[in-house]
Amino acid sequence: MNRRVYFDYSATTPMKKEVLEEMLPFFNTDFGNPSSIHSYGRQGKTALDIARDKVAKTLNAKSEEIFFTGGGSEADNWAIKGAAFASRSKGNHIITTKIEHHAVLHTCEYLEKEGFEVTYLDVDQYGLIDMDDLKNAIKENTILITIMYANNEIGTIQPIKEIAHLAKEKNIIFHTDAVQAYGNEIIDVHELGVDLLSISAHKVYGPKGVGALYIRKGLRIHPLIHGGAQEKRRRAGTENIPGIVGFGKAAELAYENMEGHINKMETMRNRLIKEIMETIPYTKLNGHPTKRLPGNVNISFEFIEGESLLLSLDMVGIAASSGSACTSGSLDPSHVLMAIGLSHEIAHGSLRLTVGDFNTEEDVDYVIEKLPPIVDRLRQMSPLYEKVKGGNK
Repeated sequence: MNRRVYFDYSATTPMKKEVLEEMLPFFNTDFGNPSSIHSYGRQGKTALDIARDKVAKTLNAKSEEIFFTGGGSEADNWAIKGAAFASRSKGNHIITTKIEHHAVLHTCEYLEKEGFEVTYLDVDQYGLIDMDDLKNAIKENTILITIMYANNEIGTIQPIKEIAHLAKEKNIIFHTDAVQAYGNEIIDVHELGVDLLSISAHKVYGPKGVGALYIRKGLRIHPLIHGGAQEKRRRAGTENIPGIVGFGKAAELAYENMEGHINKMETMRNRLIKEIMETIPYTKLNGHPTKRLPGNVNISFEFIEGESLLLSLDMVGIAASSGSACTSGSLDPSHVLMAIGLSHEIAHGSLRLTVGDFNTEEDVDYVIEKLPPIVDRLRQMSPLYEKVKGGNK
């Protein structure tokens, strides 16, 4: 019987037992609306405040700078639209990159239809921006820079502190989508100097459907959702108390053992990369070799179609990805892999393995055992591979 191995932690993580246990009372026992003044409501308000403190502590932020959302995508939308519309009187130019998550790219495309101008920066072969390109893209009417902390597909980490310093120097708002970095990197918003930062609970062993936006104290952005007076009148809607409580606990757990987590992820990541690259020919590591998320492995295999590879891995119990989970239904090659210069064919043959807290060395052994014969079998079906093999004889 095959093992079941989950190597898709960048898509989502399983909820930790301690997180679920902390959430359970808020579904039926402590169910009060935190906006109500009676004892049930006060219980909910206390839980909300405690969770906000926990999340703020992990970012070295003030509690009043943390605003809960329905997820990372909402946080990205709010940061970008809110900052753009609030600063419209100063200008209409936004700078981002070609490798952002679609929550950022599609938001920027929407703003272009609303009269904003957007510059999409190129990246190098590793997925890094060029700081000179960013400097040269800044105009008199630039009001916002939005660049992700770490890429969800190839794991490359951007020079966030340098970008924030440049933005501050030019009096431009800087937002970073830190959904993938949060829980995998030590993040100090004040040391970095960011104005806006998006995070999500389900990437750190918390529940789905809850995220947060850090808004630097004193920064004014327009609300995305209008209605009641929740979240200091900046994000309407009755708070998802069970989800927020879970987020608080997940954040607390993630930052209690950050160093151990990073060391474990890097060890497994490095072993996977080394073994795959050494045992399977015609492979290419995507993303920066060292400036990358501790648990991210993204490799392209020539002469293979990615979907066939994923299905073959799934048949032996290995869950992986060929790009971002949000675009897995698309037949188009990954926009990230295209941006770093891969051809359509090679981009289509990519595999993303992302490791997490519940993975073991035995899981790594299993992938190393099962992957090479699967790749070889699929390549036997490729006439291009047959030609290459024939030429090497």
